[in-house]
Amino acid sequence: MTTATPPVRLAVPGRTLLLVAGMPGAGKSTLLASLPATEGLVVLDSETQRAALRPIAAGVPYSLQRPVVHLMHRTAVVGAALSATSTVVVHLPATQPSIRAAMARLAAVTGREAHLLWLHVDAAEARRGQYARGRVVQEASFFAHARRAERTAAELLRDPPPGWRSVTVLDRAAARGGLRLDTDTDAESASPVRSAARSAAPR
Repeated sequence: MTTATPPVRLAVPGRTLLLVAGMPGAGKSTLLASLPATEGLVVLDSETQRAALRPIAAGVPYSLQRPVVHLMHRTAVVGAALSATSTVVVHLPATQPSIRAAMARLAAVTGREAHLLWLHVDAAEARRGQYARGRVVQEASFFAHARRAERTAAELLRDPPPGWRSVTVLDRAAARGGLRLDTDTDAESASPVRSAARSAAPR
């Protein structure tokens, strides 16, 4: 009998921003789809913006739509961070350290604790994930993401960047059971990840 993989549990009590990052195809959307809808939680995925744009941009190559989708997504992220919503979860590749740093600063200026969850997969696995979901990133863009992401997991664990309340690194096997967020204020005492995941607390 195969044992089901239990969900990863993250403690994100109070007013928080959780960035779920990793190269395109890593499984971020799948992981976020496993989150139960609860009051006080908003999940921001750029696919929502892409879907909203689709009816008015039919026939327009996505390469031309992409800047608009990115602008819409980032505007929605800032709006959610400024809102009264307790828990904001943001889906971004964020393979660039500058993007991750900007998200930590956004959390700080909007009175939120920042938490980072990085999904670590190799480039071949991520490429298969893109074909499986039916959204394939152009080759040049994908390999730029892959180059930046190659050492990110090790760097995050070895030298966690400032500004983050917690940094968690998951491989696809550890993430297979889905994600649950402990948002109660007494969740501070809960283990932020299962033993199959790798986690580090920033200095």
